Amino acid sequence: MVLLFDRQGSLESPLPSHYRSKQEFLAFLPPWRRLLSRLNWHPTIDKKVEQYRLEQRAIEFEQRRIAHEQRMQQIASETEQLRKENAREAELNAKIAALWPSSTSSSPQAPPPERDSPT
Repeated sequence: MVLLFDRQGSLESPLPSHYRSKQEFLAFLPPWRRLLSRLNWHPTIDKKVEQYRLEQRAIEFEQRRIAHEQRMQQIASETEQLRKENAREAELNAKIAALWPSSTSSSPQAPPPERDSPT
C-alpha cells in the first residue's frame, strides 16, 4: 500500500495515488487545470476508489473475524481448564470431608468443663 503525502510532506491518506477521489485529485491541481479536469473527469476513478474502500473493509472484517475466533478458542480452553480445576477441587473437598468428620456427626464430644463448687 502506498501512502500519499501532501505538498508539505505530511501523511494525507492511505489510498494509492491512482485511487484518490475526485476531490483529492482536483485539490492538487492548479485552478486552470482543475477547470479542465472537471470537463474531462472519468467516473471509473470514483468506482475504483469505492472498490478499493470495499476491499479494505473486507480485509479488516476478515482480520476482526480471525481475532474473534482466536479469542473464542482461548475462552473455551480457559473454561475447560476451570472446569477441570473445579472438578479436582470438589474431589479434594470430598476427600477432606471424609477425613475430617464435621461437628454434627456422632463423634464423642468433650465433657463439659467442671465448675468449682464452694465447699
